[in-house]
Amino acid sequence: MTGNVVAIVGRPNVGKSTLFNRLTSARTAIEEKVPGVTRDRLYGISEWCGRSIVIIDTGGITFGETDQISVQVKRQVDLAIDEAHLIIFLLDGREGITALDEEVAELLRRSGKTVIPVINKIDYMELESEKYNFYSLGFGDPQLIAAAHGRGTGDLLDRICSLLPEGPGVEDAAENEAVKVAVIGRPNVGKSSLINTILGEDRVIVSQIPGTTREAVDTHFIYNDTPCILIDTAGMRRKSKVKNAVEYYSVLRSLKAVQRADLALLLLDGESGIAEQDQRLAGYVDQAGRGLIIVVNKWDLVRGEENSRSEYLDKIKDYLNFVPYAPVVFVSALTGWRLDRLFPVIIKVWQEQYKRISTSYLNELLQDAVAVNPPPSVKGKNVKFYYVTQPSVKPPTFVFFANEPDLIHFSYKRYLENRLRESFDFTGTPIIIKFRKRQRRGE
Repeated sequence: MTGNVVAIVGRPNVGKSTLFNRLTSARTAIEEKVPGVTRDRLYGISEWCGRSIVIIDTGGITFGETDQISVQVKRQVDLAIDEAHLIIFLLDGREGITALDEEVAELLRRSGKTVIPVINKIDYMELESEKYNFYSLGFGDPQLIAAAHGRGTGDLLDRICSLLPEGPGVEDAAENEAVKVAVIGRPNVGKSSLINTILGEDRVIVSQIPGTTREAVDTHFIYNDTPCILIDTAGMRRKSKVKNAVEYYSVLRSLKAVQRADLALLLLDGESGIAEQDQRLAGYVDQAGRGLIIVVNKWDLVRGEENSRSEYLDKIKDYLNFVPYAPVVFVSALTGWRLDRLFPVIIKVWQEQYKRISTSYLNELLQDAVAVNPPPSVKGKNVKFYYVTQPSVKPPTFVFFANEPDLIHFSYKRYLENRLRESFDFTGTPIIIKFRKRQRRGE
């Protein structure tokens, strides 16, 4: 994604995520009154007066903090400032200028970028007189807004457009054609590490602390001329263990990430084995009709043990037997071991998701399948198939027309699915099979 880029920067809890969601007309960022919810850079697109603008949400800046998360949040903000053509310096109109605001202002002055001071939480006219206090920051006329209600955001976008150069808009036309891959799993299985190793940069924050990733973070990149979007997601624990609102919304965004992806990488911990939550996540991907690849991570810690790989594969067959179509890849996100084997599998599964089989081939397969193993009769009634067609893809969906569709047993449905996979592959993708009664003229 390229084009005019605007970063929203400020201290914690001034409303950056609220403004980001408002400008992008989406609810990508989690909005909570607790400071420090946003950590990674989030990207979205704002459409205004025929122009497309890339908006970056950032975590709240703090100075002097030495904990791992604060240091990496600051690093992400620095990267956003470097990347941006223009910066929204967001301030809290109700609290006024704080010492931390002064430090952020100094940071932005050193960046040399164009800065718009924006005072948030100006909900009504009586608060507008507060703007005069903010001239002391030295960034010119402040823009007054109330991001929660949208007050003044149109004027802000007008000002942004007037300051950005005319040029190419956001080059996201290929987004709909990109391979969208959601990386999911339990907390601390290495999802963010996998993405950083693939990209060769610290795109998302990584730490040993469970729950470090909170929002679904999209990253665009090109693999062998194929546009791809990697979606990092928050670790998903069992529903009963989700105790606070931030984790609740994190899990919701992770599940939505699966819905908007073409396929999901389900990361398993090669060291600790397969858990019940892994089964739930695999089931969710299957029910969503998305492609599935099982990625066994941290294999560098295990692979020296004799027969360990075959034993782990047996466990997968046992615990995840309801997704037998999913290929399994053993990798190490930490060392990059065998990551080169992952993307050919991703492209393969993506292609299988969109594979379409002609009706003539399907009918040949149906005739052969019925000749080899005819459907059993039920209560003296024989099931007769007429034809089969594939009306849709992602996931591949097949409709079999028969005289008595309600009498077809589940085992025969599984038999037909197996015959479809034997003939046309469909590696990594669920298949939907439906039975319909053939309609006659006048019915």
